[in-house]
Amino acid sequence: MKKRWVFPAIYLASAAIILTAVLMFQAGNTETNPEDENNNGQGPTTSYNEDDAVEVNRPVENFVMPVTDKNSAVIEKQFWDADASKEEQEASFVYYNGMYHPNTGVDIKMKDGETFDVVASLSGTVIRAEEDSLLGNVVEIEHLNGVKTYYQALSNVTVKAGDFVDQGQKIAEAGTSLMNKDSVHVHFEIRKDSVAVNPTEYFDRPVTALLDEEGQASEESSEPADEQEKKPAEGTDKPEDGEEKDGDEGTDSAEEEENVSYNI
Repeated sequence: MKKRWVFPAIYLASAAIILTAVLMFQAGNTETNPEDENNNGQGPTTSYNEDDAVEVNRPVENFVMPVTDKNSAVIEKQFWDADASKEEQEASFVYYNGMYHPNTGVDIKMKDGETFDVVASLSGTVIRAEEDSLLGNVVEIEHLNGVKTYYQALSNVTVKAGDFVDQGQKIAEAGTSLMNKDSVHVHFEIRKDSVAVNPTEYFDRPVTALLDEEGQASEESSEPADEQEKKPAEGTDKPEDGEEKDGDEGTDSAEEEENVSYNI
């Protein structure tokens, strides 16, 4: 004990014993998840509440026409645009029950006039799939940040509310509605926070292009599509050139107005 090195040696030995005990205690309380040993170094695979995993790195999608063969499709009636020429605005009005309505979407049909598959323009969740007495079968799909797409005048709907659909997945077939009984078509709308925008300006563009732009539609386009189309006023004549055109919006193609088709 009189040696100079005795006490330092005792201190070092004690510290080593304590450190070893702490490490052994920690090792004994560490639980190993067997699934983590087989994930090939991909990180933890913990699941909470047994919910399905969400793909956080999903690529940004471009809006696409809701048809499988866009080369055979034509736009029968265009979106009513406040900045368009008078002739273009006249062609985009929808006539129903004595009233003219600005069209808040586009009406798409095939060149041969036959029915066709209607597909989802973007991936999203179906929040409405039901039959409407005026609009025909209606499907509404919710996407991100207030973006929704509407599909009307459908037949043979294959989805229901709550379904998640991938872009390009069939949701129905084209049909007719009371707004347009003579043309087999789909009425398609894109809305951001319930404001309708011109679909043709966003086809083949990413959804982020819509999210980054503001003021895409006038105040007349701000009501939900189904509420606008269900209550058209009656007995209103078509306004003369140069006069203001009143009326609700969100309706499909007119039967009594000459159709104007645009090749895609």
